[in-house]
Amino acid sequence: MTFVNPSWFSELWRYRELVFFLAWRDVKVRYKQAVLGAGWAILQPLLTMVVFTVFFGRLAKVPSEGVPYPLFSLGALVLWTYFAGVVSLASQSLITNSNLISKVYFPRLALPASTAVSGLIDFAIGLGCLALMMVYYQVWPSWGLLLAPLFLASLLMLTVGVSLILAALTVRYRDIKYTIPFLIQLGLFVTPVIYPIRMIPERFQPLAALNPMSGIVEGFRASLFPQVRLDAGLTASSLFLSAAALAAGILYFRRAERLFADII
Repeated sequence: MTFVNPSWFSELWRYRELVFFLAWRDVKVRYKQAVLGAGWAILQPLLTMVVFTVFFGRLAKVPSEGVPYPLFSLGALVLWTYFAGVVSLASQSLITNSNLISKVYFPRLALPASTAVSGLIDFAIGLGCLALMMVYYQVWPSWGLLLAPLFLASLLMLTVGVSLILAALTVRYRDIKYTIPFLIQLGLFVTPVIYPIRMIPERFQPLAALNPMSGIVEGFRASLFPQVRLDAGLTASSLFLSAAALAAGILYFRRAERLFADII
């Protein structure tokens, strides 16, 4: 017996149209009657970047590896905003769709998966904004840009894996939803979003490597900005932990889903 059954993926693929329908529904609900619409996908990381630039870049003089601090922080915020947004929404996806779960059969994986898919629209808008900022600051990537898809794939694996675990846990333990905002806020500061990872004391570097987002953020920066050095060890650790999180998320979710309809 394999650790992750391939039939689970084939079943989800058969229901791919449902996944895209649910994702499109989430996008429409998110921006329904919103004056700025998809503009919020740009404003959220941009406004956060401005705040970080003023307080950490200008006042605290946090180093940015030779990259203009607005670019340095935005390159990480685009990734973090996707991860935090999807995890927050996906963790509640089973509860908010309890009427579907109790009445109709479909792969329950489709609910958190559709949240990850819908988040890709905002993520793409954020990446476009980052590209325009790079043009404004005249910062051009080198051959390292070829590695960017590797870190984006790692981000997607980690996001889906964590989302599946939290979504399944929230069904059984409803107070989980109260801890998620705190954990996300804590994660923003333990992940090198507003500072380079070299600022972490050397004795704590192994602990930082246990956070998969550390390697994803640092690696993505290195793929965009030639001034940032790629840490091969940190990258390998993040890739392994992201894949492990995805496998663990799928396995735990599939084992827990047989009780979803009864509990909800």
